[in-house]
Amino acid sequence: GVILPGTDRAPRWPAGVVGSMTHCPGFRAAAVALDRDAASLGIDAEPHAPLPDGVHDLILAGEERAMLAELAGERRGCAMDRVLFSAKESIYKAWYPLTGRWLGFDDCEVTFDGNAFVGGVLIEPAVVGGTVVARFHGRWAIRDGIVLTAVHVPRPG
Repeated sequence: GVILPGTDRAPRWPAGVVGSMTHCPGFRAAAVALDRDAASLGIDAEPHAPLPDGVHDLILAGEERAMLAELAGERRGCAMDRVLFSAKESIYKAWYPLTGRWLGFDDCEVTFDGNAFVGGVLIEPAVVGGTVVARFHGRWAIRDGIVLTAVHVPRPG
């Protein structure tokens, strides 16, 4: 069936389902899971291109500027600033259903390890089944000119 947005514009998934949706020019995707298998999911897709001028100042937190400079030397031809942006979007999409609260770009600091990333939440963490979730783990890839990121928050236990 059709997945309609709620008043907060977030998708209203059927009972017992968690999921995330994304789109950008030339790409659309959804990821879903049963809520017994995942507490939350977050996915994002972005065009593989450097971010527009001025966006870095809006999205970078903590040591991310230095990290991006280092990664630029290691991953030539890879728009790691866009990967970082997309990772934060995926984290937000996994965060919001757990908390119902806004997570700003500067409320989360991302680090990379190969094609994996971790986003550490710098504000009050989410709580899932009594378990504190302050770090969101994800993966990223670039395919056919699209940056893809995904976060999975497992059910505790």
